[in-house]
Parts: sequence; structure tokens; C-alpha cells
Amino acid sequence: MKKIKKFLLPVIILGLIALAVVLVTNSNVTAETEKAILTELKDVPKTKVVIIFGAGINGDQPSRYLKDRLDAGISLYKNNKVDKILLSGDNGRDEYDELTVMKLYCQKNGVDTTKIYIDYAGFDSYSTMYRAKHIFHVDTAILVSQKYHLNRCIYLGDKLGLKSLGYSADRGVYPGYKYYAFREKLSVTKAVLDIIRGRKPRYLGEPVDIDGKSNYTKE
Repeated sequence: MKKIKKFLLPVIILGLIALAVVLVTNSNVTAETEKAILTELKDVPKTKVVIIFGAGINGDQPSRYLKDRLDAGISLYKNNKVDKILLSGDNGRDEYDELTVMKLYCQKNGVDTTKIYIDYAGFDSYSTMYRAKHIFHVDTAILVSQKYHLNRCIYLGDKLGLKSLGYSADRGVYPGYKYYAFREKLSVTKAVLDIIRGRKPRYLGEPVDIDGKSNYTKE
């Protein structure tokens, strides 16, 4: 019994420390970014670029989460709130291609393909924001995602030198929303640690200037 207690005590202490770190990092990130999240189209300032984050696909169609993100970004474009759309998602496997689904959806819904830019290596939110700054040379952007995700994205953008505002794509109740919102707490803490250690994405590649020619292709 004494051996069990000696083993459990350090585990409990480490667990409490980890919990405290998660709570503190989330509280700080929320305090820093909450005012930068917009929910009304009329409140969004004119900005050159909107960044839309990938969120899963169902075959050749966007998931419910992704469709609402795309619709929100397209609405910004059609209402002249933004000039260009940067799509960022997972294109790492032949059988799973978020970017083709995303770009075709934008094209079919009236977005000029010369205004669409593609980040084929946005495997996570940190990579998306890092690459937007260092590969696409974006200095200011509107970020489109569901609200639970926006605090982290805005925080990452600001810390990486990309001035960011968030536009919520929430359009009703989503399946699994509570689970994803809970998991986001851990992701926020990871984002803070990534900033502290100066993590670089696994893939960088050649620059694609957001002020230059679009890298949209029909393939």
C-alpha cells in the first residue's frame, strides 16, 4: 500500500500541474483574443486576405464544419470585405484531398480562381498561420473558422507577426461540437508551447506571394 501511495502522489501532482497549465494558457489566450472575434458581416473591416481553414471532407464534398467555413469566406469575398482567399488544409494523402474539394467549392460558388490561393501543407493551425506569414507573405488577414477554434488561430497569427481578426462560421448546431471544443483546450496549450519553442512546420517549400499570381490549378 505504501508503494502504491508513493507512486500515485507524483502522478497526482503532475496531473494537477498539467491541469493548471491548461487552464492558465487557455485563460490568457482567450483574454488576448476574444475581442478580435467577429460574428456579424457588417463589423468585418475591409481586408486583403481571408484565410479559410480545412475541416474534413465527405468524399468529394466538404463536411458540415468545412462547408460553413467556405460559405462564410465566400460571403466575405462577395460582399467586398476581402479581395483574395487563401485556402489551407490537408493534402497529404491521395485518398484525402481537402484542398481540391475546397477550391472547387469556391469556384462553383462564384469566386474568381485568380483570387484563390492554395496552401497544400496546412496540416495544422500552426502550420497554416506560419506558412501564411512566411510562404504567402500575408501581413493582415481575416481568419474564418468556428468560434471554438478562432482564439487559437488569432493568437498564433499575432505571435507569428500576422495581424489577425476572426470571423465566426458558426451556423447552427454541429455534430461533436462539445468534443471538439473540449479537445481545443489542449490544442491551445500546445499552440502556446509551439510559440515558446519557435516550432517550424515540417513542410515549407517555395514562396507564393499573395500579391502575385494565384497558384490555383484545375488539377
